[in-house]
Parts: sequence; C-alpha cells; structure tokens
Amino acid sequence: MKLTVWTYEGPPHVGAMRVATAMKGLHYVLHAPQGDTYADLLFTMIERRNHRPPVTYTTFQARDLGADTAHLFKDACRDAFTRFQPEAIIVGASCTAELIQDDPGGLAETMGLPIPVIPLELPSYQRKENFGADETFFQITRALVKPVERTARLSCNILGPTALGFRHRDDIEELSGLLFELGVDVNVIAPFNATPADIARLGAAHFNVMLYPETCETACRWLEREMGQPYTKTVPIGVGATRDFIAEVQAFGATGTPDDARLRLPWYSASVDSTYLTGKRVFLFGDATHVKAAARIARDEMGFEVVGLGCYNREFARDIRALAKEYGVEALITDDYLAVERAIETLAPEMILGTQMERHIGKRLGIPCAVISAPVHVQDFPARYSPQVGYEGANVIFDTWVHPLVMGLEEHLLHMFREDFEFHDDAGASHHGGKAVARAAEPEKPVSDVVTWLSEAERELKKIPFFVRGKARKNTEKFACEQGVTEISVETLYEAKAHYAR
Repeated sequence: MKLTVWTYEGPPHVGAMRVATAMKGLHYVLHAPQGDTYADLLFTMIERRNHRPPVTYTTFQARDLGADTAHLFKDACRDAFTRFQPEAIIVGASCTAELIQDDPGGLAETMGLPIPVIPLELPSYQRKENFGADETFFQITRALVKPVERTARLSCNILGPTALGFRHRDDIEELSGLLFELGVDVNVIAPFNATPADIARLGAAHFNVMLYPETCETACRWLEREMGQPYTKTVPIGVGATRDFIAEVQAFGATGTPDDARLRLPWYSASVDSTYLTGKRVFLFGDATHVKAAARIARDEMGFEVVGLGCYNREFARDIRALAKEYGVEALITDDYLAVERAIETLAPEMILGTQMERHIGKRLGIPCAVISAPVHVQDFPARYSPQVGYEGANVIFDTWVHPLVMGLEEHLLHMFREDFEFHDDAGASHHGGKAVARAAEPEKPVSDVVTWLSEAERELKKIPFFVRGKARKNTEKFACEQGVTEISVETLYEAKAHYAR
C-alpha cells in the first residue's frame, strides 16, 4: 500500500457505501475495525447530507483479534435488522477486516434473516472506489431483479447516479426532463433514491440509460444479456453528445423532439467576445466519463486546444489512450497526483479542467482551473441547480469553464498596466480612495542555491502574462545554470528568451 496526502479514489467499500447511501430501504453491514467510520464524513460533511449513511460497523478493536471476531459480525447483522428493518442487506469487509478472513457473506447466509442478504466480494488491495460502486450495484441488481412485463408506454431506467457523485442529483432532474420531451417515461432511477422493490422492477423498462459507466456498466451489460434491455452508449454531457444521445433514444422508438431554445452556448460561442478564448491550451484530468465528454466540448464546442488528458480509474485506461491518440496527445493514466502536477508543469497549459486535486495544483502554479469530475469538495455540491448533462448542463459547463479564463484575463490586464499610477504595486486598492498605505517592496528571494533574481529582472518577469510566467522563470533559471550565471539580470532574461525561441 502507498500512503499519500491526497487520493483520487477510496477503497472499494467506500464505493459500496456510495450505493448504499444513495438507496432507500437498504442497509450495509461492514466488518471493519474501529476507525474506519471516517467515511461517514464524506457524505455528511462534503455532500452535506442531512442523515448518516445506512451503515452498521462491527468496529472490532485490537484486543478482539485474539478471540473470535465472527460473533461480532453476526451480532451487528442482527442488530441492524432489528433496529432499521431494511428491505435488504448488503454485507462486506473493509480493507483492514479483509485480512482476518472472516467471510461476512458466508456468516450472513447462516443466520436465516427473512430478507435478501447480498454478499460483496471487493478486493480491497487490487481495486478501488469506482469498481466497488459498480460491483455493488451489479450484485444488488443480479440478486433482486425479477422478470416483469414491459410498461405499456416506452420507458427506460436511468442507471448510475450514486451518493457523493459529481452533480448527480441535478443531472437526474435535467435528464428526466429531456426524456419527457422525447416522450419516454422513466421507470426507475437507480441506485439514487431507489428501494430494493424498485430494483426488482427494472425489467419493466424497454431500455436503460447508462448515465455513468464507472458505476453501472456491469449492471447494464447484465440487464442487456439477461433481460433483453439495450442501453445507451453516449453520456449526454455537452451539446454534441446531447444531440447524439437524443438520436440514440429516438432509435429505441422515441418520437418527441426536445426544445433546444434554452441552449445559450452557441450564441456566445459565435460572438466576437468569445474569440479571445479560441485556441486556449487546456489540460484535462478526472474520471474517464467526464474527461471524454470534456475533451469533445473543449475542442469541438469551445475551440480550445487539448494539450494533455488522462484519468485515474485504470478500468478505462484503454478508452482514454484511444481518445488521446485521436487528439494527438499522450494519455496520462495514474492515481498519483504528483505525476499529474509534473505533467501540468511540463505542458504549461493556460487552463486546467480537473478534480479538486487539480484545483489545488492550479492554485500553486497560477493556472486557472475548472472542476469537471469527482473527487470534489463541498463547494462542488452547490445549493443552486447546476447539472452537467443536457442543454442546461451545456450552459452550466460553458459558464464554469469561461469564468476562470475571464478572471485570468483581468489578472493579465492588471499585470500589463502594473506600472500605471493606479495599478502599480505600491498604489494599494483603488476602492480605498487613494488613502491606502503603500506596501513595502517584496524582498528578493533566492530561487535556488546557485541562482538569484535581481530586482529589475523580477519586475521585468512580472510583465510576462501570468499563464506562461512560470515556464519563463523555469527556462531562464535553467539557461542561467547552463551558462554559469549566478545572478539573473534583465539581460539574462532576454538572452534566455532568445535561446528558447530558436
């Protein structure tokens, strides 16, 4: 195992918790040591849910390992059934409990509980959170789905949204409206807000909408094979993808035509004001589904240049490598945020589209960043309506991506005019009415053991646009070291610029 400050995905049992927390009438009994209850905070603090996840922990302690821990698990199962009266229970072990090999599934089967008990086999040391969610939903589906008659009207199931998902709640609402306009009824949405009884009637739909492949593709494939339900392959994130999705649904028999009048992105994209965005160099990183959607939007709908892309969920590495080849870049498949940071530093993009990790990386490097994918923090669970899918989702994405660049442009303009009497470093804030106290000049700071920037060179460096300043600083320092120069002057700065411009 590798210890890290940040991680893109938790262990598989956190993925199982995302499914259990999303559903109603389902309870998760987790064989886990004291301390593994930390995962509750992901839902109550970050997602701001108003109730704790429906999880009962055995919370065995070190002293329990010298005796039989199996009875702790059985007691936890009985207590959970008696207290919560769920329609079904899923059972499993955390990564630590997996080492003691108590077999929660086998233990639960011997208890004779009067409800379905679904065992989870989640290899904690080989797989991660998204796999855990996908496998959990698949096992629930396989255990509970029953043969039922198809609905009289054309209907579908929306599959994939879970707790702790990136804008899943709003995506459901937007997609349901889109399907209504197409003349398609929504039979079941799962796992989000679904009960075990709802899962049992998934077979009544004519087809399934695979909204997030990371969390439902295995179940979609199984339902296609066992229940004869085809599923959509396009995730409707972006204008082009939404139109492709509509065509897919119409191929299943839908006759409606959604109204795209609320779509504002094309109007602005064709305006003069948007031309300064054309050709902006962007780097993409996140889960595979959102990265694939974002790459298409960035290149085909926003006019950006994709200079790098990657994902952290290795199950989709082949898809992302194929996508990167299409875009003429090298795919980055890693769960090491430091490797992502190194790639961003090397490519020096003008904008990052990523996760909360890349938001922090962008702050350190001075590069604007818009969040497009989980993992996310509390600010990415907004109170306002903010979907990613459908036409309104396209509007939201456009705003989310453009605003960091617009603010970046303002910063660039401030730097262009930083010698102006109103904007120079000693002027203070303009809203203070000229009464601001002048700030002391920043002291020179050595950038390495052998190279120091002179104050004149530092001032000249600040005239360079912020989004390439870091690269200019790095190249100048490298040039100075190669030339044996220990103090960087204005002349050294321009000599380095000429050297790297050849």
